[in-house]
Amino acid sequence: MGLFERYLTVWVGAAIIAGIILGSAIPQLFSMVASLEYAHVNIVIAVLIWLMIFPMMMQIDFSSIKDVGKKPKGLVLTLVINWLVKPFSMAFLGWLFFKVFFASWVEPETASQYIAGMILLGVAPCTAMVFVWSQMTKGDANYTLVQVSVNDLIMIFAFAPIAAFLLGVTDITVPWDTLVLSVVLYVVIPLVAGAITRKALDKSNDHSRLDNLLAKLKPWSIIGLLSTVVLLFGFQAETIIANPEAIVLIAIPLLIQTYAIFAIAYWAAKRMKLAHNIAAPACMIGTSNFFELAVAVAISLFGLHSGAALATVVGVLVEVPVMLSLVWFANRTRHWFDENEMPSNTISKVHGE
Repeated sequence: MGLFERYLTVWVGAAIIAGIILGSAIPQLFSMVASLEYAHVNIVIAVLIWLMIFPMMMQIDFSSIKDVGKKPKGLVLTLVINWLVKPFSMAFLGWLFFKVFFASWVEPETASQYIAGMILLGVAPCTAMVFVWSQMTKGDANYTLVQVSVNDLIMIFAFAPIAAFLLGVTDITVPWDTLVLSVVLYVVIPLVAGAITRKALDKSNDHSRLDNLLAKLKPWSIIGLLSTVVLLFGFQAETIIANPEAIVLIAIPLLIQTYAIFAIAYWAAKRMKLAHNIAAPACMIGTSNFFELAVAVAISLFGLHSGAALATVVGVLVEVPVMLSLVWFANRTRHWFDENEMPSNTISKVHGE
């Protein structure tokens, strides 16, 4: 795990502080950036999100999907958690905390915004960081790649309908055209562009040209993430200074959701008698989020200054330390799965790092 990934929470925390300071000191600059918008999409944020997403999409090898039938139970677990459990549990926890437990502390409209941001996090399964979690738990990298590839294809068709349904259930009006545009802009186009780029660079299948480009793009991806956080918290500076406990209130249900989903998935993996090198990555995929997509869609649907955008960024702040604790737990409990362990070469070799 690289220095940036290991201390992501520190960098995001620093970006949050910088954003709040700058937003308070030079609000006119952030107002100018906020005005650069077309069809409900902020141009600056869209560029920054693309800097984050495109390198991730280049790592996805859709040729690996031919191996989807090998060791299917791990894939089934991931799909059930990602698409049948996690979005709905996130929506329920958001409603429970912000409409019941925290109702007296948060304005109803703001509470709805926070719930919306949580829902968008819950409907966006992890795409890139899961390769890091898989490596740290000695997971089968090739099988992890299969799982991520299948999830990304499903996301094209399932993200918008599930998000719209859950937002509607929580009485949030969703502009379908904006939601579909967001999926096309932040999932379909970068996914296709990444696949085309990968195919063009990786014709010899030695991955050297692809790895070189990914190495060159990684700093820009980091810049994209941190710049987005600075902008979002700069836009929200006045609100946060007036109401700093908002970050804590958002973090509480997100923490509960993350640990609860992992517990459900890990228990199911044990009951399904999965090998640990399949079980651990499967649970990590189901637990972590594609927060870049959630941030982008929240901004497109609800605006840069919205509580929904704030909730998705708090998801970035919470995720890494929580996932590192789950990696530790998975490694400490490897012996629970020892009797199920099998070689990781039962799936054909693909490029998964």
